[in-house]
Amino acid sequence: MRLVLLGPPGAGKGTQARMLETQLGAPQVASGDLLRNAVREKSALGIEAKGFMDKGALVPDELVLKLIDARLRERDAQKGFILDGFPRTVSQAETLAKMLDARSEKLDRVIAISVPDEEIIKRISGRRTCRECGAMYHVIYDPPRNLNLCNSCNGELYQRDDDAEDTVRMRLQVYAASTRPLLEHYERLGLLSAVDGIGRTEEVSGRILSALGRGLKAAAAKGTA
Repeated sequence: MRLVLLGPPGAGKGTQARMLETQLGAPQVASGDLLRNAVREKSALGIEAKGFMDKGALVPDELVLKLIDARLRERDAQKGFILDGFPRTVSQAETLAKMLDARSEKLDRVIAISVPDEEIIKRISGRRTCRECGAMYHVIYDPPRNLNLCNSCNGELYQRDDDAEDTVRMRLQVYAASTRPLLEHYERLGLLSAVDGIGRTEEVSGRILSALGRGLKAAAAKGTA
């Protein structure tokens, strides 16, 4: 199963990808994790990426795609993968398709996790992080035992700047504008399935698996028509 998971920040893509790893027997591949790992390991690509990251600049598509390509060539990804948050643009999607085509591979499905903006804002703006140990809490879903203090080390909890409500609203606007063409692209290709991201993690995971089953059956029927 070769799968792409799309969704706005806070939609739960990472959580769902980790759950699907076991259910589908395919590794989660997140571009952000690949970048951080490459920088930490000081690989040639990591050193190049760090130069852009240190300047606060976006890492160029070409470099990100090299990291993705190298990861998808690893043994555990030979029979499938779950791309988490990548591609982000139509250009990246087209390059990914060419990359896979060169290996006689193709995407099986693209899942777009849909969550209303107000729910996303509630999820993200409620996050709190410990200044000492980095533990994460949520004022509604996972509150600390003592207000503004970490359960583990008693460190001060704070809200990261990019979790503030105004910032979250801006991130959602940017996501919507940049991702709409990508969703339309995958819809035209007959690969897109939208899944409701509201509910317990297990409920959302079940919806994704159902959408995958329906999508593959439809593709098989189309191929034999």
